[in-house]
Amino acid sequence: MKTIRSDVLGFCSGVSRAIKSALDALGAETNGQKPKKIYSLGPLIHNQIELDNLKEKGLEILQEEDIDSLDGDCVVIVRAHGVSPLVIQRIKARGAQIVDATCPRVALSQRRAAEFSSKGMFVILAGDKGHAEVKAVEGSANCSCSKNDSSSPSSFILVQNAKEAESLLVLPQMEGNSVLLSQTTFSPKEYEKIAGILSKKIKGLKVFDTICPATGERQKALVELSKKVDAIVVVGGKKSANSQRLFELAKGLCPASYFVESADELPKDFGGAKVVGLTAGASSPDFVIDQVEERLLNV
Repeated sequence: MKTIRSDVLGFCSGVSRAIKSALDALGAETNGQKPKKIYSLGPLIHNQIELDNLKEKGLEILQEEDIDSLDGDCVVIVRAHGVSPLVIQRIKARGAQIVDATCPRVALSQRRAAEFSSKGMFVILAGDKGHAEVKAVEGSANCSCSKNDSSSPSSFILVQNAKEAESLLVLPQMEGNSVLLSQTTFSPKEYEKIAGILSKKIKGLKVFDTICPATGERQKALVELSKKVDAIVVVGGKKSANSQRLFELAKGLCPASYFVESADELPKDFGGAKVVGLTAGASSPDFVIDQVEERLLNV
């Protein structure tokens, strides 16, 4: 079977930076000694295969509920998705060393959320409820909120899709006093719809394009790839938002689309397809993509 790789696939710069930060921490010594424990605060990236590799090298995952039991002689890596400033304070209070591997684009969204919220503005974020990055941005907005009255409406609002944007209740104090940001891995098309709807509903809304270019580049490359193939394989972590969105797009472009985390998940039969397109999310390691392609060539 013939395979064609997408022009854009695999690790983005933010993920590569997080992996490098972890490997550097795992190899670092202070006064000739290594820390007792090296943790990532939650999964470093959304790819279980890479996480398993890092675990073998000594990286353990720390959950937020376990921060207060930390030993001071340890390193905690803040993952690519970022974390709330209050969580950082809790880690520092335990005497742990912090390595900040937050994706620079996520960090920028956190700074913007904090800045606008500190001015009493409403921060609206287009994103997925429960996603680590969304929690980080929300935490930054809430930490800097200038409203001290607990009965006041929240200055942070999450909108997950155009339908929620349509139904959003707009308060009078939001006009001329609101900004719109997005999760960095959000769908560009969905964000455009949300921005259009909210711009009509909220007078003076300031809209910022905070979607990582890598997200749009992967999707554009997939559209071009779909024109040359009979089937599409998307490689990515099951919990990866950008990989999931790639797969959703692939299904719309080509009914014979498959989402796998490893080569072992590939179907045995592709329904007579002669050319298979291969793409991958931003947290998919090169070696996994290579393994998938090698298996495809032998189908």
